[in-house]
Amino acid sequence: MLMYPQINPVALQLGPVAIHWYGLTYLAAFALFYFLGTRRLRHEPFRSLATAGVWQRKDIEDILFLGVMGVIVGGRLGYCLFYKPEYYLTHPLEILYVWQGGMSFHGGLLGVIGAMVWFARSRARPFWQVMDFVAPCVPTGLAAGRVGNFINGELWGRFSSPDLPWGMVFPQSGSTLPRHPSQVYQFLLEGLLLFVVMWLYARKERKQGQVAAVFLIGYGVLRFVAEYFREPDDFLGLRALSLSQGQWLSVPMVIAGIALWFWFGRAGKAGSAARA
Repeated sequence: MLMYPQINPVALQLGPVAIHWYGLTYLAAFALFYFLGTRRLRHEPFRSLATAGVWQRKDIEDILFLGVMGVIVGGRLGYCLFYKPEYYLTHPLEILYVWQGGMSFHGGLLGVIGAMVWFARSRARPFWQVMDFVAPCVPTGLAAGRVGNFINGELWGRFSSPDLPWGMVFPQSGSTLPRHPSQVYQFLLEGLLLFVVMWLYARKERKQGQVAAVFLIGYGVLRFVAEYFREPDDFLGLRALSLSQGQWLSVPMVIAGIALWFWFGRAGKAGSAARA
């Protein structure tokens, strides 16, 4: 088994200013999104729309800015609502204490959806066209976030077999028994694997909304699987049917994704609708 390497969360100290690795992973996530967004403009129907001047690089900058706001606001509110509603109802001001930690992907997703609704309406773009553009650019940001989780030594996994070669002891967990390095699993599944699937699927023009639907299905399934190896939050434990809160929040994503994929599959062709 392995020992967690106890990485210093501060990457660089400049006098009183501390630059944390976690913050750098967020910057990496934003940079990767912008880079992939520029490449996304080469995929149909966005290539034709870019040629016509409908989609431009400035749109990527605006989407990124709004997306960041959606992630922060939605992620924080989602954590407070989904994981500790009773506590934050009695301590409402602490909702603003983002430096104390506590973010939810599922809440962040809702925040991003809300931000993209605003973007789509303000630009008179089809909402699902916007979501199809965004979806393949997201998984690398998720991968960067899992790197930050590992560096911080947080969100460790459940106990593993002592014979597991990559089982890892996280001293901050209060146990000397090996655990699954679930941050690495999520990095590989929700980050790299989902990115490859999404990017390959989105390279070919699909019916409008189907790319976003595949993201919902893919993330939901991979997160559901990864949660079997991740230690449940100590203040929640396992919920009904011995599933974690993260698994229960992923189930609606999968159901919605499957329903949307078939719904859009029966609709008209995305490219013609997008160019209208």
